[in-house]
Amino acid sequence: MERTLGYAAGELDDRGAGRTAREIVQQPALWREVAKTISALGGKRDAFLRPLLDRPGLRIVLAGAGTSAYAGEVLAPALGRRLGRRVEAVASTELVADPHGRLAEDVPTLLVSFSRSGDSPEAVAATRLADRLLTECRHLVVTCNPDGRLYREHAGAASSMVLRMPAAANDRGFAMTSSFTCMVLGVLLVLGDGAADEAVHRLATAAERALPAIAERARSLATAGYERFVYLGSGPLRGLAQESALKLLELAAGDVVTHAESPLAFRHGPKAVLNDRTLAVVYVSNDPYTRRYDLDLVEELRRSLAPDDVLALTARDGEDLWRLPGLDGLDDALIALCYALFAQVIALHTSLRLGHRPDNPFPAQEVNRVVQGVTIHPLG
Repeated sequence: MERTLGYAAGELDDRGAGRTAREIVQQPALWREVAKTISALGGKRDAFLRPLLDRPGLRIVLAGAGTSAYAGEVLAPALGRRLGRRVEAVASTELVADPHGRLAEDVPTLLVSFSRSGDSPEAVAATRLADRLLTECRHLVVTCNPDGRLYREHAGAASSMVLRMPAAANDRGFAMTSSFTCMVLGVLLVLGDGAADEAVHRLATAAERALPAIAERARSLATAGYERFVYLGSGPLRGLAQESALKLLELAAGDVVTHAESPLAFRHGPKAVLNDRTLAVVYVSNDPYTRRYDLDLVEELRRSLAPDDVLALTARDGEDLWRLPGLDGLDDALIALCYALFAQVIALHTSLRLGHRPDNPFPAQEVNRVVQGVTIHPLG
């Protein structure tokens, strides 16, 4: 019998989890498709981006709301390192609420806008405000929906390039899963250069091989009855920690406490969240310097909690941690995509354990798949 993430496919559909489960599992295949899409851009990509990246004063801003904002948080430190320039993650919700503060410096700007649907009111408003307040602004729009307002407004604009993700990345489930990882990968490949085909092949192959173990481990942890979940990561993995906490909070319909932080910052007050019903997840960096701080906190947490209540994911051999094979040597922004599978799967299992339907954990629409109720006020 065919099984998905440890469940019979029919059972997942019956329990309102079929879409989300399939969208999680499809990601490695979609990553390969994203790499082909970026490779096919060829000269079009270079013609748009090269004149911008050749300007030493260019400011790159990565913007989105919710999960799309965390895509920027994963990418900003990785792209800053690769490009050797200022790259900032600024949520579109902040750009819209405080445009004069967030866009105070009138310098040439590349605004990278992430939006699964392209219909987020803040995503659309942020691009319009940037055009109004900045003398020179170019747009890289990253979306999964060719029918969204963001796509329609920028597809034919001379100052914009639209990067459309594969059709299957336009998740139909409530929570962003494949859309998140595909958008991160797409921008990393577009702006980051490097040996894309080889790295993506390694990443996708490692993820496919790891998924059965991820599903088993995540289901075991989800059934352990944890009431609090803490996700910790440094650099790009801090953005993943934020996304992991949000994913679980969404799919569990707010029935568990989640928190995200960097390992060094966690000691400065947030550590108070720990109790005997807490699972602490540490995403261990591949960077030799950064990982020292990650491993220091793993040891500290193991002294504060029961050893089984601390889960440290690593890509490297020879450590008393949970290793996902095939990722050693990859950039943290890439291994974040494989680690994200664990966060998504444990969120799905926890949602099911709590009696929710992950494809629609808010049947009364207290929270919506595409945000509603936002009024965009005119700028005085």
